Amino acid sequence: MRKKASAAFRAALAPALLAFFFLSCGPEPESAVATLWTDRPDFAFYAMAFNASQDRFRVEVFHRDFPARALEAAGARDRPDIVAGSWLLAAARGGDAVRGGDAVRGGDDSRGLLRPFDEELHSGALSQDFYESLLEAGTFDGERRLLPVSFNASLAIFARERAGALSGATTLEIAEMRELGRAFNARAGNAFTRMGFSPTWDANFLFALAELSGARFSDGDPISWDEEALEAALDLAREWISEDNLGAAASEDFAFRHFTIPPERMALSGRILFAYMQSSRFFALPDEIRAALGFRALALDGRIPLADDAAFLGLVEGSAAQAAADAFVNWFFSPETQRGLLERKSALRQLETSFGVAGGFSALRAVSEQVFPLFYPELLGAMASGDSFVPPRPLPGDWGAIKAQVLLPYLRERAESSEPEGGTSASRLRTRLVDWARLNRHD
Repeated sequence: MRKKASAAFRAALAPALLAFFFLSCGPEPESAVATLWTDRPDFAFYAMAFNASQDRFRVEVFHRDFPARALEAAGARDRPDIVAGSWLLAAARGGDAVRGGDAVRGGDDSRGLLRPFDEELHSGALSQDFYESLLEAGTFDGERRLLPVSFNASLAIFARERAGALSGATTLEIAEMRELGRAFNARAGNAFTRMGFSPTWDANFLFALAELSGARFSDGDPISWDEEALEAALDLAREWISEDNLGAAASEDFAFRHFTIPPERMALSGRILFAYMQSSRFFALPDEIRAALGFRALALDGRIPLADDAAFLGLVEGSAAQAAADAFVNWFFSPETQRGLLERKSALRQLETSFGVAGGFSALRAVSEQVFPLFYPELLGAMASGDSFVPPRPLPGDWGAIKAQVLLPYLRERAESSEPEGGTSASRLRTRLVDWARLNRHD
């Protein structure tokens, strides 16, 4: 009797178990908690503000040094719902972020990792007035896969009382910077007592000069660039150093003897005319230092190449928290939201160490041009026209490391050499890049 009952029970239970099995293998239920990977610490603050603004969704933030590389390496179940930060353009474009032979090839194909923004779901965000060139940079094959968050520019800084000698109110052309620097130079014997500027004081200036000249670094094999434009930039740097500053040795001797204080204080001391600085660093200087300085965005023929680490935000395909991610996007890309975030950061004195929105100017034109001057009075009448902005090109997801460890040392080495390298320069730089990739990438 018991055997019959047991058999009957199993027969009745089988359909229920089968149904449970198929249900458990179906789509995962929508989550109210979205995860966000970023290299920008400010997003932890933004997530806290979003979470406090409503009680339906939550965003949890996790730091990744190179968000694009982390996204490509992660399995489908381990990926975040939102990714934000530097060097995301190559991943959004599709294909491997790293190209070339097997030794330097990247991980999984990145096509389809980011879902396009939807006019209906993201109507609040997409209705905003973005800087057009930045908005277009995140559009591929007619689909908007990234929205720009923030950007920075290369600046020449100087003592404010010297502003009258400059011809432009918002930009400084490289040719004028060199001319004014040469006129500022002063010597006692063979030693400089004042020096207007030297391109080798900061290798980041050499990179900015290359971009101004049209080098157009982008991801490739493992990266690509315009060789003629790069050589033109290096020729200009060598000419500047040799003709105006009596050579690399004299420039370095001056720096060794006098650069015992930060560049901004050197400019204020009257020992140099110009110092190079990214806008993210300049606007995080103490108020009393910034108030004594002037600045201009570096330009060439009216063009202002933006810093290569401009921040973008994308939504990951296959997310189990799409509604939460969509809500965050619509909330964040609002002038009212960003003004409120700046007000909170100011009240907490966070603007003293972190500039603007996610470390830069907001990609929303109204925020940068109307709201920022409330917190940074120096920007009144000093904001360059967005029509002159040249956005960065798609770069490998670990570009920050490549630039610091390979490209900047190479540019300094070339600029300090007395002779151009000739036709072998491209192959030498490419060899260094491939060697670096073999040692540092383990995909």
